[in-house]
Amino acid sequence: MSNFTPLDFFAFGWFLLAWIGYIFFARSGRRKQLTISGVMNKFRRQWLVEMSRRDVRLVDVNALNSLAHNVTFFASTTILVVGGLFALLGASDRAIGALADLPFAVHTTQSVWEVKVLLLIVLYVYAFFQFAWASRMSNYCAILIGAAPPPGDPSLPTHAERAARMTNLMGHHFNQGLRAYFFSLAFLGWFVHPWALVLATTWVVIVNYWREFRSPEFRALQENKEGSAG
Repeated sequence: MSNFTPLDFFAFGWFLLAWIGYIFFARSGRRKQLTISGVMNKFRRQWLVEMSRRDVRLVDVNALNSLAHNVTFFASTTILVVGGLFALLGASDRAIGALADLPFAVHTTQSVWEVKVLLLIVLYVYAFFQFAWASRMSNYCAILIGAAPPPGDPSLPTHAERAARMTNLMGHHFNQGLRAYFFSLAFLGWFVHPWALVLATTWVVIVNYWREFRSPEFRALQENKEGSAG
């Protein structure tokens, strides 16, 4: 660790602070339905409530299969990325030489390079666990849909709420995995320069904030929600 400069520690500290801080910030907004995820949680609940009123639930199974396919795709892709990063450890010399030709790239040693690659692997392993758990949640959701009692059963509202909560948890873990992807892209800036990590992390936070709190898609969902409430 002696090969890292104070600027490296500052940049990495800013990266962790921004990521963890944004997670708590977005979670607070989701509870108040001030984010696109919070509004989608309400729509998922409405979906499962409507499912409970249908005799034939093939459309619900197909919708869930589509969601599960997306989760499985990201989980499989993450495994490939992790394997590629381990292969990159064996080509450190060539990678360091290629980066040295970039403008403003800071000089780095092989040990520093390998530590950065290992940290990047940790980020993608975290993303994989989030996607894998979301995939398992999709299986649970399918079971809950299949186990839903027929329309008119007194236990149906409680079962629908349970299924809705499970789908919301699936969406939460999927979002956590996607967020890890976004911040891992910002992490790549550290291979060029510590300030590149700071700027890229800040940019990722701004983009995520815009998409979750201020995007046209979020406003469209809010309009639908207000319209349905009226």
